[in-house]
Amino acid sequence: MSSELLYLSQADVKSVGVTMMEIIGALELMFREKAEGRVEMPPKPGIHTMPDAFIHAMPAYIPALRAAGIKWVSGYPGNQARGLPYISGLLVLNDTETGMPLAVMDCTWITAMRTGAATALAAKYLARPESAVVGILGCGVEGRSNLEALNCLFPLTRVMAYDVDAEAQRQYVDEMSQQFGLEAIPVSEPRQAVSGCDLVVTAGPILRAPHATIQAGWLEPGAFASLVDFDSYWHPSALHECDKFCTDDIPQMEHYREIGYFRDIPVVYAELGELVAGRKPGRESPGERTVACNLGLASDDMATAPLVMEKALGQQIGLRLPL
Repeated sequence: MSSELLYLSQADVKSVGVTMMEIIGALELMFREKAEGRVEMPPKPGIHTMPDAFIHAMPAYIPALRAAGIKWVSGYPGNQARGLPYISGLLVLNDTETGMPLAVMDCTWITAMRTGAATALAAKYLARPESAVVGILGCGVEGRSNLEALNCLFPLTRVMAYDVDAEAQRQYVDEMSQQFGLEAIPVSEPRQAVSGCDLVVTAGPILRAPHATIQAGWLEPGAFASLVDFDSYWHPSALHECDKFCTDDIPQMEHYREIGYFRDIPVVYAELGELVAGRKPGRESPGERTVACNLGLASDDMATAPLVMEKALGQQIGLRLPL
């Protein structure tokens, strides 16, 4: 009996047309299942070939979505200077009945989109529904996908964009204003992308030793922040001002703490799945400062990849390869 798998390049993955709203919906279902103990996902092991770089193996199984597989993903901060993406890697989907590989696909687009979707999902439960002004610190791939996701769920009118790279900031402002019809304002100081904002996303490189730029008193009462880059941007005193500090997976956060990350953070109030499943309340008053530090889960990827594969098969996109 011959077997084959579907190979999808980065261009293939992007072209199939999976929407951000579809990904947000898939993640919401997955997190509800996770809260009920119906997702298998061990903490991701990794190797580190240089400081602040990583290559991680991320397996997960979501029975409700018949999704099982692994992502082999790297993050190298120095890649931008080489003209390469910070995040790159491959994702493998397996058949849940036989274990046979079904598809191999580039994971760059999937990683960006599901990360933005996780931010928006956390904000759905932790941010004020009328939130309209978002601050983005880090005008790269994640700065774009997080804005796209938040724009799906909130009545955004303005984005305050900060980046240490002036050209990256300029391109971001031009592209985001055109793509989403928002007022996009470049700012010269990090505080201008935090103070006065309803939603704040920090999306720089992940650092073991945070540069801790954001200080106490910057995040407004009632604001929500998403720490896409872990606590790299945040001074501990700023984080300890928050009323609810949440994450997507406590065991994974503890694993990171054991290897030197998250040296001074608040006590975790809840996992995102607990909020989605109603096990713990999200925002309870307009003045709460809320924070989501989503670490990026393999289950996010395994909730997204089947959407890509299904559309690719329906449109006959990709290359079939023999096993």
